[in-house]
Amino acid sequence: MAAALGIASLSACGDDSAAGSDGSAKSVTLGFVNGATTEFHTCLQKAIESEAGAEGAKVITANSKQDPAAELSNIEDMISRSVSVLIVQTVNVDALKNDIAKAKSANIPIFLTSVITSDTSNILGAVVVDLNGVGKLDAGWVAKDAGSADAEAGVIAGAPGAASDLLVKGFTEALPANVKVVANQPGMFNRAKAQDVAENMIQAHPNLKYAFVANEDMAFGALQAFQAAGKDVKIVTANGTDEGLAAVKDGRFAATVANSATTIGQLAVKNAITLLNKGQADKIANLPIALITKDNLSEAPKYCLS
Repeated sequence: MAAALGIASLSACGDDSAAGSDGSAKSVTLGFVNGATTEFHTCLQKAIESEAGAEGAKVITANSKQDPAAELSNIEDMISRSVSVLIVQTVNVDALKNDIAKAKSANIPIFLTSVITSDTSNILGAVVVDLNGVGKLDAGWVAKDAGSADAEAGVIAGAPGAASDLLVKGFTEALPANVKVVANQPGMFNRAKAQDVAENMIQAHPNLKYAFVANEDMAFGALQAFQAAGKDVKIVTANGTDEGLAAVKDGRFAATVANSATTIGQLAVKNAITLLNKGQADKIANLPIALITKDNLSEAPKYCLS
């Protein structure tokens, strides 16, 4: 996802009284609307709560559980509680239009995590993950491993509508012509569901050589299915959790792309408070991502706070 970096100056997007008299965040209340209950979302919330505490800010949280209607309802509830700024990990990019409009009409700035809409003029800021880039990095590993040989790949996506779509698009579009995607099904960011999908996939495509799985939790479900079928399918995935890195180290996963939930959450709080207080910070900050294999495990950032 392309996003220009720049210093933001905010006008008419919140009350200056949100800052303490010393310019700190002591009187700031952050409303955090999370999108699901996966490990990523749990770790993101931990990081936001921890960083807010360090900044002296209060946090009110809600979870939309992959439901766009619940997301809008959560945002309306946050507005009724007069939060200083809304941080949103959206369920669906298309839902953001209504979310942003609701927040704007209430004069409450909105700060996004992971993804953004094409028009960023109505948001306070964002920390974004180049999700297309994540998929491309995994595709690059597959391309290098396959060389010029023909090969079949399967895709186990997450939940349609937001991050998963961008991940899958990046992966599929970056594959070389000799690697054909023969199956693409959603695992709904659920390990058991992903296992079912993988079982069906390997039965329909017994020559499957590669699988791109949209997060590591689902990848473990897929791994179990492939192993039970006696198939050595090379799995590429994303997140960089401790469990995922261990699987890369011992060869259960071929590669993963590190995109730290902790870093996203910490940066979101810091930048949201700074921009709210008219300070200098990147309005759209891009999270560093890295392909992690056995060769560079030490380069993976901390994924989740303990």
